[in-house]
Parts: sequence; structure tokens; C-alpha cells
Amino acid sequence: MKKIITLFFLFVSVTFIGQVKGKITDMKNNPLSFVSVYLDNTVTGATSNDNGDYILDLIRKGKYTIVFQFLGFKTVKKEVEISSFPFYLNVKLEEESVQLSEISISTKDNPANRIIRNVIANKDKNTDKFANYTAKFYSRGLYRIKDAPKKFLGQTLGDFGGGLDSTRSGIIYLSETISDIKFQKKPKNFKENIIASKVSGQDNGISFNRAEDANINFYENSVEFGNNLVSPLSTNAFSYYKFKLEGTFYDKNGRLINKIKILPKRKNDPVFNGSLYIVEDDWALYGADVSVTGAQVNIPVVDVLKLKQNYNYSDKNDAWVLISQSIDFRVNALGFKFDGRFSSAFSNYDFIPNFNEKTFTNEVLTFEKEATEKDSSYWITLRPVPLTTEEVKDYEVKDSLKVVRKSKKYLDSVNKKQNKVSFLSPITGYTYKNSFEKWSLSYDGLIKDLGFNTVQGFNTSMGVSYSKNINDKGNWWSAGVNVNYGFSEKIARPTFFFNKKWNNISRPRMSISVGVTTAQFNGRNPISKMDNLVRSLLRRENYLKIFEKEFAKIRYSEEIKNGIYFSSSLEYANRKPLFNTNNYSFARQSKTKPYTSNNPLDPTDYINTVFTEHSIASLKVGATFIFNQKYLSYPHRKFNIGNTKYPSLSLTYRKNFGASNSELNSDVFVANIRQNIDAGNYGKLAYNIGGGLFLKKKNIAFMDNLQANGNQLLFITDNQLSSFGLLEYYKFYTNDRYAEAHLEHNFKGSVLGKIPLINNLNFHLVGGVKSLFMADKKPYSEYSLGLDNIGFGKWRFLRIDYVKSFHAGIKNDGFLLRLNILN
Repeated sequence: MKKIITLFFLFVSVTFIGQVKGKITDMKNNPLSFVSVYLDNTVTGATSNDNGDYILDLIRKGKYTIVFQFLGFKTVKKEVEISSFPFYLNVKLEEESVQLSEISISTKDNPANRIIRNVIANKDKNTDKFANYTAKFYSRGLYRIKDAPKKFLGQTLGDFGGGLDSTRSGIIYLSETISDIKFQKKPKNFKENIIASKVSGQDNGISFNRAEDANINFYENSVEFGNNLVSPLSTNAFSYYKFKLEGTFYDKNGRLINKIKILPKRKNDPVFNGSLYIVEDDWALYGADVSVTGAQVNIPVVDVLKLKQNYNYSDKNDAWVLISQSIDFRVNALGFKFDGRFSSAFSNYDFIPNFNEKTFTNEVLTFEKEATEKDSSYWITLRPVPLTTEEVKDYEVKDSLKVVRKSKKYLDSVNKKQNKVSFLSPITGYTYKNSFEKWSLSYDGLIKDLGFNTVQGFNTSMGVSYSKNINDKGNWWSAGVNVNYGFSEKIARPTFFFNKKWNNISRPRMSISVGVTTAQFNGRNPISKMDNLVRSLLRRENYLKIFEKEFAKIRYSEEIKNGIYFSSSLEYANRKPLFNTNNYSFARQSKTKPYTSNNPLDPTDYINTVFTEHSIASLKVGATFIFNQKYLSYPHRKFNIGNTKYPSLSLTYRKNFGASNSELNSDVFVANIRQNIDAGNYGKLAYNIGGGLFLKKKNIAFMDNLQANGNQLLFITDNQLSSFGLLEYYKFYTNDRYAEAHLEHNFKGSVLGKIPLINNLNFHLVGGVKSLFMADKKPYSEYSLGLDNIGFGKWRFLRIDYVKSFHAGIKNDGFLLRLNILN
């Protein structure tokens, strides 16, 4: 019965929906993609694909006027009388002849500046006309790769889902979404409900094409396009752009359209290149054809990003509204050559929606039930942009492969290749997978945890773990053992663990561990094992100070409500002091001092320690609040995207109890507030403020004191917003009260980009301030000025800072280098 009903409705839909289809080319028969096709006196319709093919759905037969509109070409109207479906209509478009009037040529004033000023002056008036609306949204995402390498960093890359040809070129990602969207200008809100989603070669069909990401609005001062860019219609646009009137033409209804060339004043500014099309008298956008370079969006690996927008006139609200958009990109880095396109189409606008206080919530994206299970007939009737031959083939090939690649026979054959043991496996590690049963057995190689310190000498770990996926909803568990061995002290320290996660919505997670390990005296772990290895072996500087603990610990965390994260842990440990056993270094002792002791407070004391052996229990309970957190609801998964308008707050209470010496028991509260603020065209501001308070000042164990994160290295690898640049590692600690503050502003190109010659370097100015206050110590402060985005061409990962510190009347300064992979 269900199949009969489905076939009946399919028949009805075919009966009442006909199609006009054809190919759109230029006068030389070259296909034109992204041409808007719609009925006259309507806002939206269809769009041509990369081959120039289009399909326009109609409800009934009869007489129609079909409009073909494309930037740079004359708009064509075709009057047709349709007596049967499908109706075929091929169209050729002629390039628009853009001319300058004699008045424009002779005038002393730049006419383009007058036009742009009028648009800026009318921004609010124009955008108020579509301040609230609902619409239907369609998006298609496509990634191609050319000459894909077979291996990268020694790892086999495979066939990228089966879309590559013999030259290892082809489509590696193809997706589509159809959504209902809601928009509100004041207060600014956006909501999307995905009613259909499809990804080539994937079962779940969850596309990550979001309508809000495609909501690129030139009327705003700052445009999010790869990064924050200055809009050519910004209130301060004339500080970043020059404008030139290239010519004018008339649209299908006789309106005068101005083609304005936008020219960046400085090539590395966060700005666009290209042309805007402006409607005379309405002072509204008719279209945009712009691009940006990787340097302009601060993504060096990108060669170019291109954006094209088409607007149409809506007589319902006397406004020019966006009907289609395409984003093209090209990337060439590390041997990978990517290109692709994200195309979008907007239709069924309603400019008088019935919004209420429940319309917009923190849930900004939802999926309808069975949105990922729509069949091909559904997509054929609703897809406003027809598939190209290449895309049809990709769906067919990958959908066939999908069935094969889920089979036990195929998965076993893949695992057979993956599970081969290599000569280097004992060193680099090895994993045995059973993909069909969804479990794996892993061995951690000897180099994964390799380190050196003066207590253990060279040390490394050997670990074995078992992981099991229960389902695709985030339910899994793992268990294993890890043994760390110090070759100098000849001691092995084993640790056993068990981890469990239940879902990807609230992400409840529990872990249980027991064993013997070493830990830094500063629980914030300011020194990495690799940093200590390098500094010790090359410069005979052992900043890492550790102690041993035999412990049993259980932890649990979960997002108990949107934006409220709960965490807790309970540990019982026996803590023991450790002493140096190794004095080896590549650096000759005659040229440098011997290693310091493992005593963090007295580097010259090799006999005494900062604490005596004791046992103690520790309970931690914490909560993090992301205020007004926005989130995306995907099937079986929740993605939290935060809210940059508000800071996040973390609160932690730690109770140490049951100590073998009751004086070591303590209670402490710690709070932290942080935020990243997008300053638009003026860069990004970030701050991190923290503080702590003991309920009672006692002579507790050194590792239980509140400590600041210091740094004594020239090359920094940690987070600068939680550590100080020139502070000694163990100089500041307290069992009373403390507060610290870190503030940093990256001006991007807003300062150096305006200085002639220097702006060609595309460096970013960074300024920072840091302060530290402790109840029993004088304040400590740092000021820094630095350059980010240092490098050549696409390789801009270096940052350098000059730091000056002040403490108790003593001044210090120095330079810090940082590998800044994520700007």
C-alpha cells in the first residue's frame, strides 16, 4: 500500500509540474553557467549549470514570457506558447555593450564616487525593504582535485571516495541541500531548516552547506568571505577603494544600470577586486562580480576566491533581492591542486512573515526527519540547477561504490592491506582494524611519547589499546594500558585506562584510570616534553620539574544544558619526590653550567625537595557557561558554534581531603572568563582573565598552590593567552589569592596595510598586555608589540614579539618567536 501511495503522488507531481529545458550559450556557442532563468514579473526561477543547461518548472501549459539574465550579457526575454512538456528552448546571449555617456566623460567629479555615496546613503532604506523574510534555499557544493598525490607524509591517500580517473583527477566532494530559511534584520537573526540533504557516496547524506554561510551582504560594513573584508559599500569604503564608472546599460525593464569598477588602494588590504552593478535612482545592487586573493583573506594557501551575485526586482516590496550566488575557489599547496564551486539559489520569498518570540532561538539549524533519505525523483522535481554530466556520473559511480564498500568482503580486503605490519611499526606504531565489526587494536610506537628529562633520562612509552564503536551516534568505548620507562632511573610506570562516550548530542563521557605516572609541579603543564627534550640536549636547560604519583582517578563530563558544561573528577594519589639521575647533554659541560636540580624552588639543591611524600584525595567540580550559545542540530549530532557577542565563564571548585597530613587539605575556587571579539575591519581582540581564592591559607604541598604559566624559551609553542612571555616557570605561586589578565589585539592589515612599501610585506601588527597579581607578591606586568603573518608567498606561519616586563622595580625585555599555523 505504501508503494502504491508513493507512486500515486509521484504521478500527480509529474502531471501538474512540467519542465522547460535547454542550453544557454554565448554568441560563440560557449556554454554559460549561472544564468538566471525565470518567468517575467517574478523574482526567482532556475539557474544554468556549468554546461549551460537549465530546467524551469512550470505548473501548467500556456503562454509565458521567460527571462534569461546574466551579468555582463544582455537580458533576453522569450515569449513562448507551451502546448506540451517537456518544452525545449535554447538561448544565445549577447555580451552587454557598456558605454560611458558624454556627461560622465566630461564631468570633473568622479561619477563612480557619486554613485557609491548614494548607495551608502540608501543602505538602510534598501535593506529595510527585506528586513524580515522567509525563503527557499538551494545549495550545491563541489570540490575537484587534479593530479592528486598517492601519498602525503608517508600516508597512502586512497582514491578520495572513488571519484578519481586514471590521472587521479576528479570530483572528491559533491553535495546538495534544500532548506527553508528565516531572516530578521533587527535584532539580527537567521534560522535554517534543512528539508533535504544529499552527499555523493555517503550513507548519511549530511551536507555541511549552510545558508547562513552563503548570506554574503555587501550592504554591511564588514563582509565575512573567507575572513572579514571591508565592503565596497562600507561607510569607510573610500579609505580602502577607488571607484571607476566603466559604463552603463539598461535592464529588461528600462532601468539604468551602472557598472562600477572597484580598485583596492592597497593590494594586501582585506578588500575585494572586481565590479559592482548599481541600479540608478534606486541605488541598490543589481549584481556583483568580485574576487579576493589568499593574501587579502589571510589564507595563504588559497590562490583566489571568486564571488558572483545576481539580484532581481521584486514589485511586492519594491526591492532588489538576491536570487543566485556562486563562490569559486582555487587552492594550490603542498602538492594538492583543488578547485570548486558553491552555488546557491533563493526562491519563494515571503517579505511579510509571521514571526513571533519563538521563531528564533539558539538553535540556528535543524534537519527534518528523513531529510537525508530523499530519493532521486524528489531531487529531480525540486533541484533548480540541473546536474552536469560529470555530476550525474559522480552520483552514479559513488552510489554504486557505496553499497560495495559497506560489504564485509570489501572492508576485510581494505583492512588486509591496512593491517600489514611494516619494518618501522615497532617504532612508529601499528593499528589492526576490523572495519565491519567496528573495532580496532592499536599499539603506540616508541617515538610517540619520546622525551628526555634529568630524572628519567631518555624515556618513552609503550601502549596497547582496544576501541569499539557501538553505533554512528557517538556511542563508543576504549580500554588499554600504557607503560612509561625511564632508561636512566630504570623504572617502568604502568597506567591502565577505560573511556566511555554515549552520544554526540550532550557528549557524556567517563574515564577511569589507575597506575603510576609522573606529573609537572604546575598542573597547567607549561612545558611540553618536546620543548624540554630540545632545550636539555642542545643547551643543558632542564626546565621540566616532576614528581611521581601512584593514583586512581575517575572523571565525568557532559553538556547538561545548551551552553552549560559540567565536569568532575575524583582522584586518590600517593605522591613521591624525584631526583636527578642523568646529566647527559649534547652541549659540553665545560661551556655551560651543569643541569639544575629537580627542585623547582631551589635549582642548586640536589638533596632536599619542596614536599614530603604523602597521600591525598582530590575532588574537582566545574562548570563552563557559554552564554547565549548558538548551535546546529544535525542528525545524531550537535555542533556548538558559541556566540562571540558574549564571553564564556568557567568556575571550578577543588577540595583536597583525606591527606596523610591534615595540614595538606585545602579548598580553592578558580574562575576564568575569556572572549574573542571580532573587530571587523580592525582585526580581532581577545582577552583571558582568571583568578583564584583559597578558603583558608595553609602550608599545603607545592603542587597544590595556584601557579601562573611562565616561559623561559625563545621559541613559543603554547597558547599566549594563558601564559606570560618572560616569567620564570616557578617564580609565582600562592596558597592565598591571585588574579591574572591577558589581552591581545591583532590589527590584521588595518595599521601596517596603510603604510607605503611596508604594506607590500603583508605583515600584521599585534599588541598585548598581561598582568599578574598575588596576595603575597608584588604585581608583575608585560607589554608586547609584534608582527604576525611573517613569511614568503603562501608560507606565512611565523610570528615575532618584543616583550618588556616589570616586577618589583626590575625591568626585563626580550624577543619571542612563535610558529603560528592558525592565524
